[in-house]
Amino acid sequence: MIHGEGHKPIIAEAAKMAVGEENIYERVFIFELLKDKNDPNAVAGAVGFSVREPKFYVFKAKAVLLATGGATLLLRPRSTGEAAGRTWYAIFDTGSGYYMGLKAGAMLTQFEHRFIPFRFKDGYGPVG
Repeated sequence: MIHGEGHKPIIAEAAKMAVGEENIYERVFIFELLKDKNDPNAVAGAVGFSVREPKFYVFKAKAVLLATGGATLLLRPRSTGEAAGRTWYAIFDTGSGYYMGLKAGAMLTQFEHRFIPFRFKDGYGPVG
């Protein structure tokens, strides 16, 4: 079984060495994508703010990867009793990527994928 928490520090260290620690921004909340003024179908950067300091950031980029996760807990879970709030989905997947993509004019696809969880008494969770 792969445990991601053991691999994350190794990958993070390799990334810092590859791009330079001065080019890594952590704990920045991106809330808006910036469109390219010369190409209406391209994104040229993003705007965000620090969640720890009173700083505002404007990032200019040749390419933007939107990897914010899905949208969870939009509907009431089927769990009952004590497990009513225990869903497998991450609570911080708010759908913000869908919003930013739509606002920037992206064509969102592959919404037809469904998650079918393993069911157990009073709850449900991921299938291993």
